Amino acid sequence: MSVIVREPNTGRILLLAKGADNVILQRLLHPSLQQLNSGEKTQPYEEATVHLLEQFALEGLRTLCLAMAVLDEQQYLHWLKIYNAAAARIADREEELEKAAELVETDMMLLGATAIEDKLQKGVPETIATLSKAGIKIWVLTGDKQETAINIGYSCRLLTHEMELMKINKHSAADVSEKLKKLLEKHEGQDANNASLALVIDGETLGYALDDTVKHDLLALATKCKSVICCRVSPLQKALVVSLVRDQLKVISLAIGDGANDVPMIQAAHVGVGISGEEGLQASRSADYAIAQFRFLKRLLLVHGRLSYRRIARVISYCFYKNILLQYTQFWFVFLNGWSGQSLYERWTLSVYNVFFTFFAVLLYGIMDKDIEDASIMKYPQLYRMSASGYLFNGKVIWTWILNAVFQSVVCFGAGILTYGEGVLYSFGHTDGVFSMGTQIYFCCILIVNMKLGLECRNWTWVFKLGFWGSIGLWLLWLAVFPSWGLIVFFDMGNDYIFVPYYMTQSASFWLITPVVVVVCLYRDFAFKYINRQYFPKAYHIVQELETLQPDTNNDVPLRVRGKGLLNDLSFDLRAAAAKPVP
Repeated sequence: MSVIVREPNTGRILLLAKGADNVILQRLLHPSLQQLNSGEKTQPYEEATVHLLEQFALEGLRTLCLAMAVLDEQQYLHWLKIYNAAAARIADREEELEKAAELVETDMMLLGATAIEDKLQKGVPETIATLSKAGIKIWVLTGDKQETAINIGYSCRLLTHEMELMKINKHSAADVSEKLKKLLEKHEGQDANNASLALVIDGETLGYALDDTVKHDLLALATKCKSVICCRVSPLQKALVVSLVRDQLKVISLAIGDGANDVPMIQAAHVGVGISGEEGLQASRSADYAIAQFRFLKRLLLVHGRLSYRRIARVISYCFYKNILLQYTQFWFVFLNGWSGQSLYERWTLSVYNVFFTFFAVLLYGIMDKDIEDASIMKYPQLYRMSASGYLFNGKVIWTWILNAVFQSVVCFGAGILTYGEGVLYSFGHTDGVFSMGTQIYFCCILIVNMKLGLECRNWTWVFKLGFWGSIGLWLLWLAVFPSWGLIVFFDMGNDYIFVPYYMTQSASFWLITPVVVVVCLYRDFAFKYINRQYFPKAYHIVQELETLQPDTNNDVPLRVRGKGLLNDLSFDLRAAAAKPVP
């Protein structure tokens, strides 16, 4: 970063710059041939500064170099025109500004260096260890020197002494490509799950490695490593690395940073998280989420991220399900009405299906449902892996919900046809009409979709109970009020529905068929859940049982092994707990 100032006393124009040593040292004034022959030094502090930088880096300090240059008036005015033209550009503005800065950041005099101790925030090592257990791959992209970055890697437990540390520091594209190929051949057949490898690459080498002909080898080697550290990288290189991982690996990427130099990286990732603190607010303002400290990322991902994924996945699947169930009953009806367009349901009753009768419960479910307590998720971060693998939302899951809705629509419509197909004779001598059968089927659909949501809900709070029973209660209130004579006359609506529910409920067929249809439609869902939990339990099933048997999740509770799927599915601390019988 550079700034141009004018001294108030002398009027001299000075360029003052600070930056990483590999950037500043390249822009220093080099001695001429005459100066070399005479032994005159143009940079009297360079040798001592470089030596101190190496010492500071070994101690884990963060270093910067300071330099300056004196500009004459004509040189400054000529550069200012180029800079103003670049700043006025609409397209490629950032690139043009960078080129303009490079024109003036030359022939500088090295003034010295700074070194500060940048202590890790509270909980950083624990957070990284927990996220690693959750199956999240962590890469560090930093502007620090390589020695400093490695020391930080050890202090935050990203690196361990058992890991094989692969350092790549090359100065040409050919050397980088050759080094990557040798490392790939050496570690062929290994992956990050069973290999203790760590990759450390500096900014200059990374610039060559990001070339289109080399980047695939870089990515192949990096995916074999448990940890990757890119040091002395520029903000643009950070963004390029994130884009490479996001586009080539087809994974969800998250970038977290606390300074302005992290903004390109944050904006390049699928999810950006900014830390608001000593570095300012640029990162948090450019991010999707802002947190105060790095340790809060653990709760953001494991608790809020997992619950949000679960809720959204279930709500989307459920919304498809409940609408397919109702509309497919209409679809089956067209085979009997001669494709005339006659509706099976009264038009106003059909219109408020998603507004009153199936809206409140799913809304509260999507906001408040929680399958596992927060403390349990933090204790067993491996539960997050199911979310990362797309277990609850994929093509198979969606088609399961759709086929279940189609099956239930067949049952509902078939029961209605069997009951009302030949007509039902009421006590006053009249027979039923199409809306009587439609109301019967509609009633079954309302009960089925709400009870299906009840089966999916884990956290039956009083608010969800209010929404659940309130949805069914609204339907009963609709049946009692809407078909009344006074309402129809006053609002001139529902004329073809007058007193239909009153007559329908006087028939024994209505009271007999409704519970039978509901049971037939939902027994498969109930049986499926019972068999899965009893004989093929997943990890979260076991944690739920832990919470039920012992609300204090800090204590392990022995569980009963109920099938081969338990030990195969659990790959963490519950394995030992599940092996003991319940006393």
